[in-house]
Amino acid sequence: MSDFILKASVRNDLGKGASRRLRRANQQVPAVVYGGEKGAQSISVEKTAFYKAIEDETFFSSVIKLMIDGKEEQVVVRDLQRHPFKPLLTHADFLRVDATHEITMNVPLHVTGEEKCVGIKDQGGELHVLSNDIAISCLPKDLPDFIEVDIAAVELGTTLHLSDLTMPAGVTSVDLSHGEEHDNAVLSISKVKERAEEEDEAGESEGEAGSSAE
Repeated sequence: MSDFILKASVRNDLGKGASRRLRRANQQVPAVVYGGEKGAQSISVEKTAFYKAIEDETFFSSVIKLMIDGKEEQVVVRDLQRHPFKPLLTHADFLRVDATHEITMNVPLHVTGEEKCVGIKDQGGELHVLSNDIAISCLPKDLPDFIEVDIAAVELGTTLHLSDLTMPAGVTSVDLSHGEEHDNAVLSISKVKERAEEEDEAGESEGEAGSSAE
């Protein structure tokens, strides 16, 4: 769990017009913090540190120390709203966390050992990542930055599922908790030639369909 600290202040000037003025000032990002035993609170977050933090992938799977007018809140990011075509954040949602209650988060999968992978290096396969992140449940203190998947020993034709992943202590897969039928595939090693042939066949089928239509 990485250490991120953001400074914020309570926002009393509310409404869309107030948010636009705040964004135009270009120094703070309008946001809301909610959850726990407290009510929702509108805040504004110091922009420079916030923009720097979101460049780090682990920010989105970390417990963040949010300092609101000097008072600390432990939170996680629940949603970021971005401008449709400018590189700007328009709003952020933060969820308060309680050290004694489990939270559900999506954390990224990090694939390692690709350069040593038997199925790729020795058997002519290629890696297909089927899921970039997974939903996990744990106490805030056990929240991992990512889940690592070592594929060094994975052979050609193999598909790894959620049940094949090694979860850190105290961390469980949300999908697997719903039963074996939710044991989703996360990556596979398949032959490059087979994939190329499938694409060629698909292209030929499309061409034949187009000719028939003519």
